[in-house]
Amino acid sequence: MHRSAPRLSRILACAAVPVMLVVAGCSSDSGDAKDSGSGASNSPSAKKTEPTVEPAKFTELPDACASLGKKTIEDLVPKAKNKGGTTGKSSDTATRGGCSWNGLDDNGVKGSQYRWLDVGYTRFDSDQSLGSGAKRATDEYTKQVAKAQATEGAEKAAAKPATGLGEQATSVTYGLTKSKEDFEYATVVARTGNVVVSVTYNGAGFAGAKTPAAADILKGAQKAAKEAVAAVGATGDTEKSSATPSSKAPASPSSKASASSSAKADDKS
Repeated sequence: MHRSAPRLSRILACAAVPVMLVVAGCSSDSGDAKDSGSGASNSPSAKKTEPTVEPAKFTELPDACASLGKKTIEDLVPKAKNKGGTTGKSSDTATRGGCSWNGLDDNGVKGSQYRWLDVGYTRFDSDQSLGSGAKRATDEYTKQVAKAQATEGAEKAAAKPATGLGEQATSVTYGLTKSKEDFEYATVVARTGNVVVSVTYNGAGFAGAKTPAAADILKGAQKAAKEAVAAVGATGDTEKSSATPSSKAPASPSSKASASSSAKADDKS
């Protein structure tokens, strides 16, 4: 009997070991579950919502060759070789477009007057990583104004703000000598929404004819620029009107059901 007591103690001790291991294992699993739950609860808060960019105002460009009136072309470019204009080359007409006109008005012994006119459009889409179309157009506007001012060989270059042309506009004037002839240049750069409009107008007198006045060239460039900018606005108005739901749109099923129920009720009454 005395021998059986120690033996019984050893048996109970051995039996207790698996129980402790099981308890420890359950405790460990419980901790992992807590950690897993904690990580899951933290994941949604870790995601940050990126700010949305403003949608582009204009989604297409007008036809550059149709942006100016026929009368304007006749006034600014007498004897134009191609009154319909020469379309500029573009790999993507949805974002870039241009047209130019040139002509020589020959007055015989009195000399000749040469004129050249160019209209260009550049459009920018809104992009989450690059910014809104308006911001991108503003950057391009600044670059084009600086480029006009830095024209190689330009004499007496001057830049002034222009009014009544989109959100912002600048006129750049300068003189330039080419092929021993004196030219007067005027470039007007304007921005309307996400579109940059650039108009360049120049002229020269050949065979003894007088060089056109700088003021007249600037006036002509500004006149063309107003029409070119207005053409972009006209495109936007067309898009808005086409996006407006028709007043004659078919009634929804729910409205039809409501009308039917109302009619039945009137019949019963």
